[in-house]
Amino acid sequence: QAQVVESGGGLVQPGGSLTLSCTASGSIFRNLRMAWYRQAPGKQREFVASITPGGTTHYADSVKGRFTISRDDANTKMYLQMNTLKPEDTADYYCNAVPFGFGVRGGQGTQVTVST
Repeated sequence: QAQVVESGGGLVQPGGSLTLSCTASGSIFRNLRMAWYRQAPGKQREFVASITPGGTTHYADSVKGRFTISRDDANTKMYLQMNTLKPEDTADYYCNAVPFGFGVRGGQGTQVTVST
């Protein structure tokens, strides 16, 4: 299994930007479809974006056009560039595989707060 660690969260004003990073240990990362998920307070975890080993991406409708997912397989890292952030993007963000937990031991997540 790959162990992942998320970073890059923080407090940002509406309309601002953040880039999240996911660092994975384990070469299996290179063979996995990876994704970002998020969980807002009091809500269930939801899918945000995914990327295959070949680079094919898929986004939730709520973030399409604002977020960009990418990966660096040489360094077993994944990123989420988030632009035009909205208060409803406030959540804990998690890096994991598709499906969640497949070949990946999850991290603690990174908190994103979008507020004035």
